[in-house]
Amino acid sequence: MTETEPPQPPPGEPDDIAPHLMEVFALVGPLYRRVQRKIEQDAPAQGLSVGVRAVLDLLREHGPMTVPQMGRAQSLSRQFVQRMVNDAAARNLVATAPNPAHQRSSLIRLTDDGLAAITAVTDREHALLRQAGGDLTEADVATCVRVLARMLALFDDVDVD
Repeated sequence: MTETEPPQPPPGEPDDIAPHLMEVFALVGPLYRRVQRKIEQDAPAQGLSVGVRAVLDLLREHGPMTVPQMGRAQSLSRQFVQRMVNDAAARNLVATAPNPAHQRSSLIRLTDDGLAAITAVTDREHALLRQAGGDLTEADVATCVRVLARMLALFDDVDVD
């Protein structure tokens, strides 16, 4: 433990860990807003809004999806996701494809231009994030992801529509 790290509570004691989880929330909110602002600042150079970037990234990670599936995956309203898909389609970054599972809800897929755009953006973001590495280890990051995933799961029942 270094001087900048707070003492760690014993594992498995929910009453002791709750205040520390609130510390995580206190950091995640400002971090999210700053990252979003950074993406928005870089958007003119990249040519992608935060919302379009999120749609492209989701499709790159998961393959073709419907608008409702993307909304659920991102905890965003279908209407917002549809606007982002429309913006991306107007720029030939995504295209629709028939959905064999549901005729009324087309699949949205990346085009070659969309794949090139999201690859360029994530390459720039990875270069920036490398600066945060310092003395962080893969185990540190894995633990952080585990904590955030657990906290996210706690709020799975929150409706975004």
